[in-house]
Amino acid sequence: MSKAISRRDFLKVTGAVGAAGLLAACGGNGGAASSTASSAAEAASVAGLSSDPVTLTMSWWGGESRHNAYQEALQAFSAEHTTITVNPTFAAWSGWEDTMSTKFAGGVAEDVCQINWNWLYNYSGNGQTFLDLNSVTDYLDMSQWDDAKLGACNVANAQQCVPISMTGRIFYWNMTTFNKAGITEVPATEDDLFAAGKAFQEKLGDDYYPLHLGAYDRMILMVFYLESKYGKDWADPTTSTLNYTADEIAEGIDFIKSLVDGHVIMPLPTYYGANGDGATHQSNEWITGKIAGIFEWDSAASKYQDALDEENKPGFTVGEEIKFGDYNGGFSKVSMGMAITKTCKNPAEAATLIEYLWNGDGAAIMGSECGVPASKAGLATAQAAGKINELVAEANGKVMSFVSCQLDPLFESSDLKATGTGIYQEVFDTVDYDNKSGADVVDTLLDGMSAVGYTV
Repeated sequence: MSKAISRRDFLKVTGAVGAAGLLAACGGNGGAASSTASSAAEAASVAGLSSDPVTLTMSWWGGESRHNAYQEALQAFSAEHTTITVNPTFAAWSGWEDTMSTKFAGGVAEDVCQINWNWLYNYSGNGQTFLDLNSVTDYLDMSQWDDAKLGACNVANAQQCVPISMTGRIFYWNMTTFNKAGITEVPATEDDLFAAGKAFQEKLGDDYYPLHLGAYDRMILMVFYLESKYGKDWADPTTSTLNYTADEIAEGIDFIKSLVDGHVIMPLPTYYGANGDGATHQSNEWITGKIAGIFEWDSAASKYQDALDEENKPGFTVGEEIKFGDYNGGFSKVSMGMAITKTCKNPAEAATLIEYLWNGDGAAIMGSECGVPASKAGLATAQAAGKINELVAEANGKVMSFVSCQLDPLFESSDLKATGTGIYQEVFDTVDYDNKSGADVVDTLLDGMSAVGYTV
């Protein structure tokens, strides 16, 4: 039995508390464009720009480079719009959603907010929190976004945000370590993954792994695997009706377990024992190459590369999507959006800020800090300024050309995905700590999904 501290014990010790129309996909598009047109016709225009000085508040989460880009862009915006001052609030992701959900509930959130796509459903399902941006089209050119991408942000017949970027998951590999194990090509098949696990263990030792997946990452890869095999969305993108049987899901969980058993991915007890709740890119194992792979968002490429030490940094490589069956599994989603809260007293100025950041000159400063821009004008401006990270662009291009399925709004519910306390965590912790099979834990997953609103 492993002597590594359990996650449950670790959390006790530390006191941790814990879209229709996206792209061509497994399912239909749900008529998002017509919904956008309808809401545009119904939205009332807001008051115009004020001639008096205006102060806006704005919030976002991210890493240091994103914080720096936003702050530089806000300074440039205020220099151009001398009557508008923007006061920012920002932090890392950890704990951020809890903070923002409290603000949304209390009506005290910032005027302009970087948001997750599913927040539209979680905190503004009836249109109660975010402004319909069709009311500010005199100041925000929404023609720069494709109808399908806008449609994914149209909830309760209101255009509640614009998409900053689109994203999906892809493999990143540290080929410096792979080469040490005698492997010169990135894994391209399921067999390649298992061959890598064997080679790492035999040639490098028990503490080297081709891949690490946290609980939420495992859930995403499990869905990717099932969609590749069965060719259907995880759930209906509008009704969140589950499309998979208990037996099929148990099969998917057993696939993840087989990766652990085959020394492809690091067991969760091993990772927690060394790193607790720490993010993978901050772990010594990733930095030094003992973990040589990750399955992450395309926008995270530079974060993982930058974290590597000097020996391992040159080996960082954007991998290929792996086809586990006859279909192209995996989903894309709105990576994040930009919304205006209904409590904002100066929505015209707020829309002018969003226009500057994502359609205007600010896009040359923001570049790909929030992913490859979804705005056509913003992308052209960022490209002309040479501000699109080549790794991020490569990863995004590979994701968008491969994935075929849609994400439903409940998949990322906090009660399911929360680190340490979510149902996904409970399921995969149980598999690893207690050596349970998919059949043993599938009911836990289904009960948790039902509790947040899935039809299973």
